Amino acid sequence: MAGGFIASSGDSPAFPGKMTLYVFICVIIAAFGGLIFGYDIGISGGVTAMDDFLMKFFPAVYERKKHAREDNYCKYDNQFLQLFTSSLYLAALVASFLASFTCSKLGRKPTMQLASIFFLIGVGLASGAANMYMLIFGRILLGFGVGFGNQAVPLFLSEIAPAKLRGGLNIVFQLMITIGILIANVVNYFTSSIHPYGWRLALGGAGIPALFLLGGSLLICETPTSLIERNKNEEGKATLKKIRGVEDVDEEYNSLVQACEFARQVKDPYRRLMKRESRPPLVIGMLLQLFQQFTGINAIMFYAPVLFQTVGFGNDAALLSAVITGTINVVSTFVGIYFVDRTGRRFLLLQAAVQMLICQLVIGIILAKDLGLTGTLSRPEAIVVVVFVCLYVMGFAWSWGPLGWLIPSETFPLETRTEGYALAVSCNMLFTFVIAQAFLSMLCGMKSGIFFFFSAWIVVMGLFAFFFVPETKGVSIDDIRDSVWKQHWYWKRFMVRGA
Repeated sequence: MAGGFIASSGDSPAFPGKMTLYVFICVIIAAFGGLIFGYDIGISGGVTAMDDFLMKFFPAVYERKKHAREDNYCKYDNQFLQLFTSSLYLAALVASFLASFTCSKLGRKPTMQLASIFFLIGVGLASGAANMYMLIFGRILLGFGVGFGNQAVPLFLSEIAPAKLRGGLNIVFQLMITIGILIANVVNYFTSSIHPYGWRLALGGAGIPALFLLGGSLLICETPTSLIERNKNEEGKATLKKIRGVEDVDEEYNSLVQACEFARQVKDPYRRLMKRESRPPLVIGMLLQLFQQFTGINAIMFYAPVLFQTVGFGNDAALLSAVITGTINVVSTFVGIYFVDRTGRRFLLLQAAVQMLICQLVIGIILAKDLGLTGTLSRPEAIVVVVFVCLYVMGFAWSWGPLGWLIPSETFPLETRTEGYALAVSCNMLFTFVIAQAFLSMLCGMKSGIFFFFSAWIVVMGLFAFFFVPETKGVSIDDIRDSVWKQHWYWKRFMVRGA
């Protein structure tokens, strides 16, 4: 594999420890933050295709949708409709910086609890909305929940997991996102036939996992890193013994204490992030978020029902097709969990880039060739589109989806970890907002060309992964600097000599 481009992953000391039942429970409870995020991603596309919802909040879109000969690519193009989806991600962008502060000062666990509270209030407002203002404000509060949850949960998972299992346990967050999307698609399918309040039931469903996260968070521990970082050394050591399932944790504990002592000397973490030696994790963390969104995945997952209607499926069939893609999304994420600590991160990124590129090109060619402004694809062609959408979702689910969260959570040093990850999360939310706000307008303006647009981005991100993303499989989270950056053919030039 491109010798010279990969950092060695075998130089890191292996601290004693095993996978314990308690860690497994902590991982599942924390990862419910991902389930809520996934539910919000999946539910918006189905709700925006429901006639009752459109008649109440977007009557102009509903009238346009009723016209049988309306432009296939433009019938849902409405900035306020897109704002319903995208406002959540703009709020999450802002919230990620506040969450960085609470993660550092209060801990990962209280930040997850704040996330669940924001979720619950937002769900109440959105599902009970009597007007557009309540609807959008509810989505904004949901966005704050997403920002706090997406900041705290991946950090929590990376810090609590043993190094040899960190990749698989961290991907549980992405797994729960995919399960949330699937649940949302199933809920959309059944509530679409409940008139006139099916959309309220769909939006209100996010309250169930939010309650689980709030209640479950009372049972989990804080991470040893966060405890030691906040001068609770004895509690941190006791927690480390508990999660590792062994008494001999002195080596890992001393490593954490040393990292925390160094981190305390950094008075301005954001300024340190701008220094040359911080550039490798910062550049990779931020660009992975951009690339994750510009694969086109959220364009498909947000608007899967709309997309399938565009290629010729009826409303119910479109929602059912979205359930199928959601199921494939979940199953394929298990593939990522299995392989990420075996084949490594780079292999999954590169393999999936090729697979997704082929799928985007095939879909684009079929639509360009046979889907005009009016009419539909033939049934066989529509089925081919759905098949390649499913193959595309497979590739994303075991690679760029989970690894976009995993790699930034494990590559920043402790002194800039929460701040660096906050920048990565904010980039994710920014580009998610851009895609959510622009996709329907892009679909209207570019038509089938939008799939070639995303194909070009997949080429760029594949080349970036090949040349610039090092392997971090099996490396201790606090040994990344010596075992990864100083060994990489390009990034080693950013490391201070003798440091």
